[in-house]
This record gives sequence, C-alpha cells and structure tokens, in this order.
Amino acid sequence: MLTLLGVAVVVVGFVARIHPLLVVAAAAIVTSLSVGMSPIQAISALGKAFNDNRYVSLVWLILPVIGLLERSGLQERARALVARVKTATTGRLLLAYFMIRQLSAALGLTSLGGHAQMVRPLIAPMAEGAAENRYGPLPDRTRWLIRASAAAADNVALFFGEDIFLAISSILLIKGFLEQNGILVEPLQVSIWAIPTAVLALLIHGTRLLLLDRRLRRELARVSHAAHAAHEDAGDARE
Repeated sequence: MLTLLGVAVVVVGFVARIHPLLVVAAAAIVTSLSVGMSPIQAISALGKAFNDNRYVSLVWLILPVIGLLERSGLQERARALVARVKTATTGRLLLAYFMIRQLSAALGLTSLGGHAQMVRPLIAPMAEGAAENRYGPLPDRTRWLIRASAAAADNVALFFGEDIFLAISSILLIKGFLEQNGILVEPLQVSIWAIPTAVLALLIHGTRLLLLDRRLRRELARVSHAAHAAHEDAGDARE
C-alpha cells in the first residue's frame, strides 16, 4: 500500500494547483522511497528515465523557447508576414498547413507540427492575420472559431497522415490486434490501405477549410452591417 503514496502526491498536488512537473517529480521520488530505494537511487532512476525518453523530454525543453519567442513578438511577426500576401485567406492558409502536416506525418516526421510548437505561436496568428487583412478587426467569437479551425487542421492531418508511415506505433498496434484474432497482415499492407483514408480526409477537411472563408465572409458582413445600422440609429437619436 505504501507504493500508492505517489498517487496521493499527484492528487494533492493537482488539487493544490502546484506546477505539474514538480508534482510528477515529487510523486516519482516518494514512490521510489516507499519501495525501499535510497534517495540517490531514486534520483538516478529519474535521470535514467529522462535519458531513455529524451525524445519526449525534448518537448519540455522546446516549450520555454516557444514562450520566449512569443514574448519577443513571434505572433505579431507572423500576422505581419501573412498580411503582405494579398491572396492569402484563412481557409487557404490552413489548407496549406494541413497538406504539409499530413505529408510530414506520412513520412514519420510527426514532431514538425503540433499545437504548442506550431499552431498556437504561428499558424493561428497567421490565420487570424489573413482574416484581419480582409475584414478588419475581428470579434472574439470569430477569433475563437479561427483558432479552433487551426487546431482541428493539425489534429485531422496528423491522425490520418501518421498511419501511412509503417513504423508508427498505431500501425504496430493494429498489426498486433489483428494477429491476436487470427488475421496475419504485414505493416506495409496496413500502411498502404491507410492512404485512401488520408486522401479522403484531405478532400473532406480541405473542403471544410475552404468553406470556412465563405462562413467568415458571411458572418463578418453581418456583423459589419449590424454595427453600421447601430451607428446610424445613434446618429438619428442625436439629431
């Protein structure tokens, strides 16, 4: 039962809103000590886990860098960059990112994109900048719609693109599950049959992204008309 003390540390730490990294590290050390490890052994085990999973730990090293870049004006530069491209629209920009994200995931490069390192600091601000360039200041509702669409583009592209890469864990999971049920398949077969699904995902979600431009144009025109009408009513009331 003492080994469950680590779980208690996690629960208490999250309830108290302590930094998650500190909570997880403290839980790991408490669990190690509860099974009879010395403090040096516990810290050594943490270091070994960090080294063995350094490709995961690298994410935690990238996030502070992204934060510093945002503080230095990364999002503002992204908006200014897309404002120079007159033909850029929100839907076209997100569709271009979707295609790049899906292709890179199909090649096994799943870390090239992502919400924290790509969507939030670059793609979403650029999509908002494209809309602002055409329609002017955006209401909050529209900003949240664009940000949600940027996040969805990343999710869908990665989900249906990564299965084309035959060395991805999802392919191996499918292969193992089928073998348990007496169906023998090679990873290459599963990978090839993932291609039609990825193409359909591109066509369907790409259409949704292009229709996003029409939706933005319609909604923002309605907002602009309502604001203009309210301005005229205010002028009549003053007269």
